[in-house]
Amino acid sequence: YVQLNYYFQIWGQYRSFRYSKDSGSLWDIFFRRNRLNLSGQYNDRIGFYFQVDAPFEGQVNKFTGERTPSKLDVLDAYVSIDPIAESDAVHFIIGKFKQTLTRENLEACLEPLTIDRGEVLPYTPFGPSRDIGGAIWGNLFNGKFQYRFMISKGRTESVTPKSSLRFTTRVHVSLLDPETDYGYKGTYLGTRKVLTLGAGFDYQPDVAYANYPARSEPKNYKGWTVDAFFEYPTSTGVYTLSGAYIRYDVGDAINMNPDPTLPISSQLKGYYIKGGYLYPKKIGFGFLQPFFRYERDNYGLKSGFYSNKQYSAGFNYYINGQSLKITFQADRIKYDKEDPTNFALQNYTQYTLGFQMLF
Repeated sequence: YVQLNYYFQIWGQYRSFRYSKDSGSLWDIFFRRNRLNLSGQYNDRIGFYFQVDAPFEGQVNKFTGERTPSKLDVLDAYVSIDPIAESDAVHFIIGKFKQTLTRENLEACLEPLTIDRGEVLPYTPFGPSRDIGGAIWGNLFNGKFQYRFMISKGRTESVTPKSSLRFTTRVHVSLLDPETDYGYKGTYLGTRKVLTLGAGFDYQPDVAYANYPARSEPKNYKGWTVDAFFEYPTSTGVYTLSGAYIRYDVGDAINMNPDPTLPISSQLKGYYIKGGYLYPKKIGFGFLQPFFRYERDNYGLKSGFYSNKQYSAGFNYYINGQSLKITFQADRIKYDKEDPTNFALQNYTQYTLGFQMLF
């Protein structure tokens, strides 16, 4: 069979600065996601998944002040193989698909708890959300234990000391209902009782020079994470709590003399905690779910810039589950050290109203 789906999220947003060089406030409307998805099965053991997206179309970039043009990107393009009939123990994925380190990157962006994932922290410095390669993964012990191992491109630019591959592994243990899919959800809306503990490790050798002009002091990349997810439905409502610690490390190359394209997040470490409560009865046409999120990011830069704390709160209003919902989120971002020449790196407030529809 072959299935065609269309998904979109449109956001209205207020920001207390316009962009890095203009302190005036901004009112903006843009597509956060605008996706067309094609998936299907060749037979019982081989399937495919293809997805294109025009993300952030029309958004004013907070650093450049330019509007994001309409550009269609191939987001996913992969084949899935189940080599053992009626077994969940071994699966293969080959192509372009989600990087498997952090839980929040693996949480479906169309089924989140808050309006979106974190802006930077859940995404690895190289091949941040998706990467090209292959993975073996599966579920053991009635789905209570899941393993993953992925080999992918990672950082392949000509500025690297050597050409190398990236290796990523992740495991989780489900203490209540199992989470057996390759992707997670930010909330199951009370359809499961979940307590899952996860951990991951990411590695690629020779990704950057600490002294790029001299082409000396090659550095390796390492990333790791631990995370937990809890959701429990009761007669008084559904309670959700989730958190993770994430760290990326390229041997402090960002504070030396690296190539100019080395991501600012290459020495990032931080954590987040988020929670929600789904009221059990309808209010008007739908169900209300207030939520909060706190995130702490430390970029490890000698300048002290970029490191920040993020305070967020809001609500989801589900008219027809995730297929039709409205979300509001208020954010306050406070920097450890404000950059006097860059309004995008000074404390600011942001309000976002989102509308999501899935076909």
